[in-house]
Amino acid sequence: MASGRSHDRATRRLALPFALLWWPALGPAGVAVAAGAFLVGGLWLSPDLDTRSNATRRWGPLQLLWWPYRRLLSHRSLLSHSPLLGTALRLLWLALVVLVVCAALEPLGTPAPPELLQRGQELWRAQRPLLLTAFVGLEASSWLHLLQDGDPIPRLPRLLRRLSSRRRWWRRRPRRREWRCRSPRTGRSGG
Repeated sequence: MASGRSHDRATRRLALPFALLWWPALGPAGVAVAAGAFLVGGLWLSPDLDTRSNATRRWGPLQLLWWPYRRLLSHRSLLSHSPLLGTALRLLWLALVVLVVCAALEPLGTPAPPELLQRGQELWRAQRPLLLTAFVGLEASSWLHLLQDGDPIPRLPRLLRRLSSRRRWWRRRPRRREWRCRSPRTGRSGG
């Protein structure tokens, strides 16, 4: 498993080569989006947000947003350290936090959650190639992290591990006692 510094160094070194892959299809805008997404995915939305890590510290005072995420997931669990699922869960968590904050601050003039969702749909229709590039960049940096950690099979989340251990407990069969006839003379079992 690589250290936090190793993860950061690899993310910084590979952001530009990854981004240049997008030049033929999307030009300079695609390169900028791919590089930015790769850096954000590796440095701020790292799979290590489930621990007290460099990625968590980079959020500064906003690292409190990740406290419930860290409490619900054990480090290197299936939900945080797996391809596609880990990145999707972190993005969904972040979107949920933004929607809750906007709902709470709506009386102060922030857009309502339905309005934010509508704007998100409009952005998706208008900039689909660049948004897909951003999602691929986030996921690529996550894969880099997982490859450095050597995580071919992440651990199950705590709750599922507890449930699976309980199931195993129920599957256990009690030991069978072997009843042997005792000798009437000695009182010992025959054998």
